[in-house]
Amino acid sequence: MSGIEWLKPAVVLGSILYALVGVVVFWVSFVVVDKLTPYNLWKEIVEEKNVALALVVGALAIAIGIIVAAAIH
Repeated sequence: MSGIEWLKPAVVLGSILYALVGVVVFWVSFVVVDKLTPYNLWKEIVEEKNVALALVVGALAIAIGIIVAAAIH
């Protein structure tokens, strides 16, 4: 019977809650990094087509995601 343990409502709701907490922590971290930089990240990446900054922000996003996932796990 342990094969369907993950289908229990408490497990599903816990997973959803952890996912939401992870997304919120990730978003807050990104906003903090955006505020700490001397320019608008979104404008630089999208309007100015700054590929180097896009790579740095992408790597930062992956790093924050890994940290959040490890903290939740």
